[in-house]
Amino acid sequence: MTDNQFEKSIWDSFLEGDKSAFSTLFKLHYAGLHNYGLKISGNAYLTEDCLQDFFVYLFENRTHIGTVNSIKSYLFISFRRALLKTLKKERTYVASNTPLELLLNFEFSSEEVAIKQEFTIIKSSVLTTLLNALSVREREAIYLKYYGNLKLSEIALIMNISYQSVLNTIQKAFIKLRNNIETKALEDVLKN
Repeated sequence: MTDNQFEKSIWDSFLEGDKSAFSTLFKLHYAGLHNYGLKISGNAYLTEDCLQDFFVYLFENRTHIGTVNSIKSYLFISFRRALLKTLKKERTYVASNTPLELLLNFEFSSEEVAIKQEFTIIKSSVLTTLLNALSVREREAIYLKYYGNLKLSEIALIMNISYQSVLNTIQKAFIKLRNNIETKALEDVLKN
C-alpha cells in the first residue's frame, strides 16, 4: 500500500466517524500544520488553540466534507483559512481593507534552514537573512514548496492564487536570492 493509498484509507475511515482514523490523521498532520501556522501567526498559543479548534471542527463537520483530491492540501488550505479568520478577529484594530501580507508574520529560523538544508551555522544564518529579505508571499511559497513538500498546484490552492502566480512568485524569489547571494559573496571577497 502506497502512502497516498494509506492516507486515503485513513481519510475515508475518518469521514465515516472512526476515532482511531481521526487520531492517526491528527498525528500525521499536526506537526506540519502547526509549523505552518507558526509561520503565519508568529504566536504559538494562538496557533495551537486554532489548530485544536480546527481539528474539532473537522471531526464535527466530517459528514459535510466533499470529495478531496489531496488530503494534505485540503488540510493546509482549510487550516490557513481558519487561522487567518482567527487572526482577523484577534486584530480587530486592523482596518478591514488591510492587505493580508501585513497580517502575516512569515519568517524562517536558522534552525529550520540548518536542519532542512544541512548547512553550517554560518551558512544557514546567511541564508536565513536572505530568505527573510524576500516578500511575505515569496517566503510563504518557498516554505510550502520546500518545507511543506507541496506541489505547485497545491500551493496555488492554499495561497488562493493561480498556478502561474506560484511559478512567478517562486521564480522571482530565486532571482532575488541569487542576486543577494552574489552580492554577499562579493562583499565577503572585498572584506578580505
